[in-house]
Amino acid sequence: MIPSLIDLDHNATTRPLPEVVEEYARASELAWGNPGSRHGLGRKARVLLENSREEIASILGAFPDELIFTSGGTEANNLALRGLVRGSSGVIGLTAGEHPCVLETCRDLANRGFSLEWLPVDSAGRLSRCAVEELLDRQPKLVTCILAHNETGVIQDLAPMAATASAMGIPFPVDGVQAVGKIPVNFRALGVTSLAFAAHKFHGPRGIGGLLVRRGAKLNPLLFGGHQESEKRPGTEAVPLVAAMAMALSLWHRDSAQRTAAMSSARDRLEARLLSRCAPAYVNGGEAVRLPNTSNIAFPGVDGEALLVALDLAGVACSLGSTCASGSTEPAPALVAMGLPRERIAASVRFSVGYDNDLDQIDDTVDRITTVVNRLRSA
Repeated sequence: MIPSLIDLDHNATTRPLPEVVEEYARASELAWGNPGSRHGLGRKARVLLENSREEIASILGAFPDELIFTSGGTEANNLALRGLVRGSSGVIGLTAGEHPCVLETCRDLANRGFSLEWLPVDSAGRLSRCAVEELLDRQPKLVTCILAHNETGVIQDLAPMAATASAMGIPFPVDGVQAVGKIPVNFRALGVTSLAFAAHKFHGPRGIGGLLVRRGAKLNPLLFGGHQESEKRPGTEAVPLVAAMAMALSLWHRDSAQRTAAMSSARDRLEARLLSRCAPAYVNGGEAVRLPNTSNIAFPGVDGEALLVALDLAGVACSLGSTCASGSTEPAPALVAMGLPRERIAASVRFSVGYDNDLDQIDDTVDRITTVVNRLRSA
């Protein structure tokens, strides 16, 4: 008998909520006009677009004119990095554990004349503030950092460094894709230059996201051909997707306390029981402040690839890390940057719970994982 599927891979994507699907359908039916058209159909679409922009900006502590709609997190991060960097040479600071859409964009900029300086993290994945301050003193062209890590869930304290960068006129774009819709994020309080996010990480639709860009920051566009999004992202806006994203974020904002409590309880139960029943086992980044839903666990003596396949057959959906890096045979850069032993990295798997994973599911999951780990260790 095929076991029922338990989804513990919510950092990869989330199921759109019924209210989100309904809002997409409603907007497609009632506001299908081009929001750039100067007639009734266009005005109806424009009103919904701008109302959605105001709602999203308000929840994220930003001004509506600071929000640019994109196709998702990858485009938003590309737009920020390429659009904020100046000149054709100089230093870009980043951590080795950035998401591939940030890491590969920076590597491409390095091929075009910039140099990359890797910012160190400690064994829990926390950024060294001193290292960032030292780099800022040398006037780099740009510094970037992920706010909440997709693989470990570690949350960085970026506000102090962002304040220094802002005072020195150094762009500080931030990847907030895993943070928005999971923890409270206030763009103004963070003080960063830009913040990328994507709807499908918080039960919204795929194909839509956004980039918050601080007022006064000079952002060059990647695309050309239209006046949309203050000429920073041309192309007719996908109004139904924007409206559905606004609905998803609004639902999170309304229920954030309950969702956080549910995810934290599920994650903590998962970790405690796996550490007990699958010993030896270790939580990577467990000493740091983390997202309430993310757990990266190493099971020494087990190959992570084999464990992933076996858990899939056992009906547990999990991951070895970023979905955008799937297929890579290289060890997870974030775990390497933390200085973990290679054997521990190779035995690590990421679990990311959702607020709808109840405790009975978690107990069932622990049973399945324990069975698989013990079998693989004895093979």
